[in-house]
Amino acid sequence: MNSTKDGIHSSIGAAAESHTPIELGGSTLGKHCHICAFFHSQDEEYPVLLPFIKEGLDRGEKAFHVVDPNLRDEHLRHLESAGIETGAIEQSGQLELRNWHEAYLRDGHFDQNRMLALLQSVLDDARQQGFPLTRLVAHMEWAMEDRPGVNDIVEYETRLNYFLHRYPDPVVCVYDLAKFGAAAVIDIMRTHPMIIIGGVLQENPFFVPPDVFLCELRKRQSRNNKSVAS
Repeated sequence: MNSTKDGIHSSIGAAAESHTPIELGGSTLGKHCHICAFFHSQDEEYPVLLPFIKEGLDRGEKAFHVVDPNLRDEHLRHLESAGIETGAIEQSGQLELRNWHEAYLRDGHFDQNRMLALLQSVLDDARQQGFPLTRLVAHMEWAMEDRPGVNDIVEYETRLNYFLHRYPDPVVCVYDLAKFGAAAVIDIMRTHPMIIIGGVLQENPFFVPPDVFLCELRKRQSRNNKSVAS
């Protein structure tokens, strides 16, 4: 396992500048902007995320969304139900909507190093384009597909913390609880300093710093390798 310290270099040298408070899940987002959002259904998800998305767009911020390719049109309909003119803002570049195969599963597999670099590029490019902030929302059910590399999702999520703390941009990783097992949910939860459960944003008391979590993952892998060998 390679640390992001080796492969990702932030272009932001100073601390993130202050911004107007960001509202999400009935709370104001603080210094931690890497958020895990657990929902049981779209009926639970969109009432929480739509006000957050629209708030950013109304402020002239960029929206970068990654969705299930089969649900792209449905996602746009949800945005439009909130009064968001998706056609106009997609054309202007304020809304960038990608499906899993244009992000996490490019070339048919998941490469965590490539995805870490892509997210950093998205945040940096938006700033260079003049957007004051990017609100990133990513649906994560791609990890349930039978594709090479998808088992690296937990390592990827913890490695994100190596550079996201340098950015003021909120990154919301959306998980459908109906599709992930309990063990995976617990691990994923431990990689995010902020969490949304029951529609409420809160600081995550179970968050584990990336150095510690990566060490734990290495030990697990070593135990698994020994078990297979025996």
